[in-house]
Amino acid sequence: MIDDILPDVLEPGLRVVFCGTQAGAVSARRGAYYAGPGNKFWPVLHQIGLVPKRLRPDEFRTLPRYGIGLTDLAKRTSGPDSALRGGHFDVAGLTARIAENRPRILAFNGKRAAQAALGISGGRLAYGLQAHGLADADIYVLPSTSGAAAGFWSIEPWKQLAMAVTGIPTR
Repeated sequence: MIDDILPDVLEPGLRVVFCGTQAGAVSARRGAYYAGPGNKFWPVLHQIGLVPKRLRPDEFRTLPRYGIGLTDLAKRTSGPDSALRGGHFDVAGLTARIAENRPRILAFNGKRAAQAALGISGGRLAYGLQAHGLADADIYVLPSTSGAAAGFWSIEPWKQLAMAVTGIPTR
């Protein structure tokens, strides 16, 4: 049996769970979420006010104290998203994990995982709050924090998410 590349950071009652597509090569090597040198995830979490200080990738297990969880759609592969195939995605597993832990919001870090999980193809998926949820969680789709996706970056959907999570506008 192949183990998950990175462990889920999930528990009941979280405010938001971030779902990536799969662990990048650096994250898999370091055993920590969003560990690539160009990834904006950790600075952005602090910038939008979801954590009180900038955390390091190796501190990912501390996120539940801030009401935040982490998972990936493809748990047993790592590397660039371009290498992923449909069989790598575990939509049923994600749905079961979200149903079991019941976060208020499921936020996809990038469109690739959201498209696969929601069964939406092409360019019909917009950033922000989605019309339909998953396992009673509201869904947000966010621009990917990966350095490889820098051309599509905007912090505005991340700020909208932070407002939904905290009720406090971000700067």
